[in-house]
Amino acid sequence: MNPVPTPPAVHAEQHLTSSAMLQDIVIGFFDELTVPFALAAGLSRAVHSSSLVITAGLAEIVAGSIAMGLGGYPAGRTKVEHYQAELARERREVQEMPAAERRAVQELLAEMSFSPATQALAVRELTADPAQWVKFMMKYELGLEEPDPRQAPKSALTIAGAYAGGGVIIQNAPKIGR
Repeated sequence: MNPVPTPPAVHAEQHLTSSAMLQDIVIGFFDELTVPFALAAGLSRAVHSSSLVITAGLAEIVAGSIAMGLGGYPAGRTKVEHYQAELARERREVQEMPAAERRAVQELLAEMSFSPATQALAVRELTADPAQWVKFMMKYELGLEEPDPRQAPKSALTIAGAYAGGGVIIQNAPKIGR
């Protein structure tokens, strides 16, 4: 009796595939690190009540979180709209100028150091399916990955939350050192 061979273990790649959230956290958090210092410095010279400075700082955190979140939303929408506009343009180019787009595929493959024979085969294979052809051009010609269409509200909430988190840290920084 021959033993049944076991299939090889599947290697699961675990890469960070979307840096959008990380970017949003950095934007919100580091913006918050600068504003309270300026506010506290200005108020502490003008006002002698530390409770008033703290209250103003908390009000700034709330207002800043709202403002940063509202700014994050259109930024997220812009990425989606830009991608969609380029996708429509690339689809149109593949349909209306296939010869020029095939040359563009060949040039991209040449830049990747594929041999001329492999380039010719790959151009035939890639351009046989218009959807895959456009996807290839979006990624390798334009350097665009399809953004999450729900990224705008996620960005708004992440930026606002990171801004508030940074503000809480700054507000408590004097207490942490004690």
